[in-house]
Amino acid sequence: MSAQKNAEALGLIFEKQTPGYLNLCIRSGNQLLSSGHVSTLKGKLGTGVSTGEGYAAARECVTKILNSVWNTHGTLDGLRVIKVLGCVNSAPDYNDQHLVINGASDLLHEIFGKTTDGYHARSALGFASLPTGAAVEVEAIFEILA
Repeated sequence: MSAQKNAEALGLIFEKQTPGYLNLCIRSGNQLLSSGHVSTLKGKLGTGVSTGEGYAAARECVTKILNSVWNTHGTLDGLRVIKVLGCVNSAPDYNDQHLVINGASDLLHEIFGKTTDGYHARSALGFASLPTGAAVEVEAIFEILA
């Protein structure tokens, strides 16, 4: 099944976006670069927000990214995931950022393939705070294959 059909089978819905202050996804050559997309979940991992809740929030961030990619490219087909940056709003002693950002990576693997076009480089970092108090922020880079 294609990436677009995989996403739709998982229940992802793609909706037209109205341009805003910043470009949520921009094409440069044969790459699509997303802006950071934040979770609706607010709070700090390690003090009130669980790793499981963070995982779901990272997954939500990727659904938002994919909608922005779809708005720019018109489909998820013909793309390869290159790089993911995950930012986790973390308490000073919280060190499971990688487990939180697995939520983003796992969804990309489900849609694009774990060992094929979804196999990507990744950074998972802890931050003292994120915009709007979001628990998680994710950005991604995609290569346009066709």
